[in-house]
Amino acid sequence: MMAALEYRFLRLIAPRLPATMGGEAYAGKSKLRILLPGIEAEIKDRVVLDFGCGPGAEVKEMALLGAKRVIGLDISERWLHFAQEQAEKAGVAAKCEFVTSVANPVEVIVSIDSFEHFAEPDAVLRTMYSVVAPGGRVFVSFGPTWYHPLGGHLFSVFPWAHILLREQALIRWRAQFKTDGARKFGEVEGGLNQMTIRRFEEILKRSPFVVEQLELVPIRRLKPLHNRVTREFLTAIVRCRLRKPLARAT
Repeated sequence: MMAALEYRFLRLIAPRLPATMGGEAYAGKSKLRILLPGIEAEIKDRVVLDFGCGPGAEVKEMALLGAKRVIGLDISERWLHFAQEQAEKAGVAAKCEFVTSVANPVEVIVSIDSFEHFAEPDAVLRTMYSVVAPGGRVFVSFGPTWYHPLGGHLFSVFPWAHILLREQALIRWRAQFKTDGARKFGEVEGGLNQMTIRRFEEILKRSPFVVEQLELVPIRRLKPLHNRVTREFLTAIVRCRLRKPLARAT
């Protein structure tokens, strides 16, 4: 009953898809360098893997920034074909490769805006560990996390709508515009795993990586209110740098 009422409410206040989370904040800017400041020095003359590369914008940019070779990894063949075309147009196709799996070790892994979407983030970290060379590093940046005002991405019709309203109502509302048959948040295009900061920290603890840095970037306008208590609700971006230990001599 309540889900039906919430659905009618959503129909009333959002007769079309909201413009939130559309990427407008990065228009004309380098998303790579905003989310991972200083990444140029980390990738220069190195073999880099973009884990979850999507349309490949960051693969192309890292090639232009001086990476020795950049591999774009994604499960979507459609995105990989598109990314290959963009790399060719930019004149960096010889330095780029787009694949659905990786066999040889890489020196650096970059993951941007993906950890809130991975269905099995623990398994993803294990895969990253297996393909990065000993001493190699992984640079992760993503957001918003689940308790951010817009942490529901498309479902954030208004701040914290994804928390205040039932999943059933939100999925039913989404079905007006999307025809993929998703029945829960995790089944929507791209996935939405309800990643919180606390959960991500627990995932890092279980991983074999050494955590060299974990940074919680607050929502700019609410920075004075950002602290240990409010961080789940007021963090805009999570950044971390991980290192694979060097193999011990036998």
